Amino acid sequence: MPTNDAEMVSVRYMVDDVEASVDFYTKHLGFTLRMSAAPAFADVARGQLRLLLSGPTSSAGRPMPDGATPGPGGWNRIHLIVADIDAEVERLRTAGLSFRNNIVTGPGGRQILLEDPSGNVVELFQPGR
Repeated sequence: MPTNDAEMVSVRYMVDDVEASVDFYTKHLGFTLRMSAAPAFADVARGQLRLLLSGPTSSAGRPMPDGATPGPGGWNRIHLIVADIDAEVERLRTAGLSFRNNIVTGPGGRQILLEDPSGNVVELFQPGR
């Protein structure tokens, strides 16, 4: 694990419930909790990926000058490589997790879009052989 934040790649996800999001990422996707200031914010990591989970009461959740409020559920996503996508999907479906689609195959491999508790997307990807 990198020794400082500058060595990590950081992504911020807006979430509805910080504690539910921490549980999702640590229990199902192998992240570790680095810090929690729930219900406003938490910081989880997997390898060199630092995922900043910002709830509605976080500074990142404050309205923009035009009144728009940052929220979860867009199409940008983190991309996690898995060795056996079929087994991962079965494991996660058995745990009651939600997907936006079914496994699709493209020129580089196979992928599926998993949703976190707030509707943010996590792409599970198995490279082609």
